[in-house]
Amino acid sequence: MKPQPMRLGDLSVGFVHSLADAMGSHGLDPLPLLAQYGLDAARLGEAGARLSIPRYMRLGHAAIQLTGDPALGLRMGQLGRLSQLGLAGVTAAQAPTVREAARCLTRFEALYGSNYRGHSSFHEDADGAWLRFYSISPYNAYNRFVVDSIIAGWLQQLSSLSPQPIKAEQIDIEFAAPHYHADYARLGTCPIQFGAEHNQLRLSQASLARRNPEHCPSTWRLLLQLCERELEQLTRTRSLRERITQLLGPLLNGGREPDLEEVAARLKLPTWTLRRKLAEEGTQFRAILNDTRRDLAMTYIRDTELAFGEIAYLLGFASAEAFQRAFKRWSGQTPGEFRRSHRHFA
Repeated sequence: MKPQPMRLGDLSVGFVHSLADAMGSHGLDPLPLLAQYGLDAARLGEAGARLSIPRYMRLGHAAIQLTGDPALGLRMGQLGRLSQLGLAGVTAAQAPTVREAARCLTRFEALYGSNYRGHSSFHEDADGAWLRFYSISPYNAYNRFVVDSIIAGWLQQLSSLSPQPIKAEQIDIEFAAPHYHADYARLGTCPIQFGAEHNQLRLSQASLARRNPEHCPSTWRLLLQLCERELEQLTRTRSLRERITQLLGPLLNGGREPDLEEVAARLKLPTWTLRRKLAEEGTQFRAILNDTRRDLAMTYIRDTELAFGEIAYLLGFASAEAFQRAFKRWSGQTPGEFRRSHRHFA
């Protein structure tokens, strides 16, 4: 049976509303563009509707071209609302403090968006906390806006819970300063570091402790229970193979391949136990690793414009040549032949 490329991830169609609003702020009607991507009113009103990440990146790129605004992602974030994040966003809007809202947005991120590359996280210390968005490098005209919209969106969404706007102490951006770097001034007067190790913003303890005047304790507890139930439902039926496949994405990045010991440690299992459990499922770690690389390679080639060297790096190959040899074994085609024969997008 011919393997089907796996999905790079998807997100709630709620994200499309801030993109449409950002286009509207430029005096453009977003409806014709949305219609090109199958995002009519019925689709945007469908309960639980999701949009694939490749399609979202192409939509954002098209919107940037139409508006002529390379900083459109920053505008999207500033126009974003918590309700656009579905149940997790509505729950965060009932959090008692900015701190709990930030924790809610990261803990329940899977309810409104998933990416095999990783998930957002919250890192608190004695002086404050980092709200961190995972790496989606390599960066290009199709995905810088995603980072911009997330960072700006977090500031806007958390500020909506407080009588005074939340100000970041520092913002780190993983990619090099883009030609529109002056536009980041709209995020405030805090230092902004480009070419940083992470995509993240820093909040002070004072900002984290700000209380939400709309908080209702009983509603908050009920919504938390609903989120926990939905999150459990998402993960309940995953096999060990599926859990390993999910782990491999972030571990592959960087021209290296993860080994059994590293994955076992992430799963909090002894290596021998993991090996035995996989044998019981009729598979081995090496087979899962190869299948994951193959499926991701097909998806990247089919659904993105990434160069083959960039794909090789993302899949943990030491060189583009090693990747191309492996891909020819998997598919019987070179990456270039496969891309030319699959010129449609998810």
